[in-house]
Formats: sequence, C-alpha cells, structure tokens
Amino acid sequence: MDALTERARPRWGRLLKRILVIAVGAAAAGVALMLIVSADARYIARAGIEEARLLLRRRSIDKLMTDTTTPPALRQRLALVLAARAYAADSLGLAVGKTYTTYVDVGRDTLLLVLSASRRDKLREVTWRYPIVGIVPYKGFFSAKRARSDAQRLDAQGLDVFLRPSGAFSTLGYLSDPLFSTAMSRDTMELVATVIHELAHNTLYVKSQTPFNESFASFVGYRGAEAFFRSRHDTLDARRAGARWRDERTLDVFYAELARRLDSAYAEPLNGARLEQVRSNLFGWARDQFRGPVGQSLETYLNLFDEIYLQNNADIAETIRAIQIRVFTQPGDPYQALYSRPGMKVED
Repeated sequence: MDALTERARPRWGRLLKRILVIAVGAAAAGVALMLIVSADARYIARAGIEEARLLLRRRSIDKLMTDTTTPPALRQRLALVLAARAYAADSLGLAVGKTYTTYVDVGRDTLLLVLSASRRDKLREVTWRYPIVGIVPYKGFFSAKRARSDAQRLDAQGLDVFLRPSGAFSTLGYLSDPLFSTAMSRDTMELVATVIHELAHNTLYVKSQTPFNESFASFVGYRGAEAFFRSRHDTLDARRAGARWRDERTLDVFYAELARRLDSAYAEPLNGARLEQVRSNLFGWARDQFRGPVGQSLETYLNLFDEIYLQNNADIAETIRAIQIRVFTQPGDPYQALYSRPGMKVED
C-alpha cells in the first residue's frame, strides 16, 4: 500500500488515557459546580468529611479490653456492649457485621445535633432527601455552629424548630459503625437498648419511611434489651427495659390523640392571633394530661414534663417535634404478636 495513503494504527493506550483524563476532569468539575451552587451538596460533603475524621480515630474494642491503660469503668462498659452485640446476633438474628467492634473517643459530650422543623399551622414536617436513606424529617450536624445557623434560618421562616443532641447514629452497616464515647454515659439499660436499636437499623431499613423505621428499631431495642438482661438474670434492668417500652406505648396513644386534635383544629384556615390561641389551648390540654393521667401512668419517664415543657422558656417547639416523631405510630404494640411467638427472631 502507498505510504501516503496507509492509515496509521491508532494508539489506543494514549487515546484511553486522554478519555480518562477528560472524564475525571469533567467529574471533578461537576462536583465542584455542585458544591458551589447546591447547599445540600455542601452539607453532604461536610458531613462526610467530619464522619471520616471520626472513623480514622477508631480503636479495636478487643484491643482496648486487653490494654492495661484502659480505665476499668470503660472496660466494663465495652464488655457489656460486646455481650449485647453477640446476643443481638445469636438470639435476635440481627445483622451485626463489624458494627460496634471499634470505639471512638469523641472528646466532647455531644456527638452531633439533630435539627427538625415543622409548619406552625399544620402537622407537616420539613424533610430532606439524602442518598441511601431517602427522605427523612431531620438533619444532623457535627458542628454546633452550623446547626444553630440552620435552625435560625428555619425559625426566620416562621417554622417551629427543634435542636436535640444525639450520642449515636447508624450508617445502616455500610461503614461498620464504631461505638462512640457519647453513648457510654447512658445507664446500662439504655446503653444496651441503644446498641440493639442501631443494629436493628442495620437489619431492616425501609427507604423514606422514618416512622416505621424508628418504631421498629425502638421495639427491637427495648424488647431485645429486656430479653438480654433476663438471659443474664439481671431482673432490675430487664424490668426497666420492659417498663420503658410500656411508657413508649402510653406516649404513642397520647401523641396520637394530640395529633388528632391538632389535625382537626388545623382543618380550618388559621393565622395570627387565632392560630396562637388555638395552639395555646391544645398544648394547655397536653400539659394537663402530663400533669394528670398520662404523667402519673409513666413508669420511667419521671421528668418528661420538665424535659418537654420547661426547656427554652416553655417554647412549644419541642412538643411539636415530639408529636411529629410519633404522629404516624399506631396505638398498641404492633409487633407483640410476632415477638411472643416461641423462638421468634427479628430476621424471621
């Protein structure tokens, strides 16, 4: 073939490198653009960075247990967590993976702040959409400054806003969650219930269905803790776990009734002084219930009235949040029929 007309062989290696460079550059530019124009993208990026920093500080619990410098009180708590984890896997059938095999000393009292908000004239939550978990009615912050800034922004929009601390969270088993030091301050019953609660999320999580997910995990957490302590012949903590679950059901019935009353009141257009009067009347009824039959029937939430109504100068935003968490939960014990079956495991 004529040398002038012969086609040169393509240099595939160089071509592929160019394509790869272009693709990587385009992806980087796309990410940079998202971070510039999207507040949600910036939030997710910051949260990922903060979580990565924590995960880099993980220490093996097994090694901490054999380390002579580990304080005895911490070693005792870690042993309890490992026992609860083993029970969750063997007796409850939960998917534990490598969750709670490592420990992180956060270095502060609060792991993160959780922000929630709702309309003042409707039982309607503000929601956010995230990868994997879907739509949820809360937003977590490792930075208290950013949490308060977002809370102030929502408050300026006329929303009821609630910020609460959280000592634990779940990545649903994707990142082998460590045990955080902020969870260790809880009493033994609550610590075990928290461990089993988070492992329940690893086992079953329905995207964008927060009321179901939390109701399910709370059931497994407290009922599982009760069974765990009974297996260790610890009747005191077993009874406390059972009593806490009964309190949860009592509160579910109360919040469902308050939600019904709010829905009925919000059915007509309300604004200004009329809206505030209706809200004041309804929450006055709620306060009376806490001071009276509901509060008197609680076995473990002995200071719940103070926690809900006397914080933030009696701001009712916390009550709104409590209602929003429970508004879709049905009265009664929806999992009791399953739980009472002999040999029943969560995986069944």
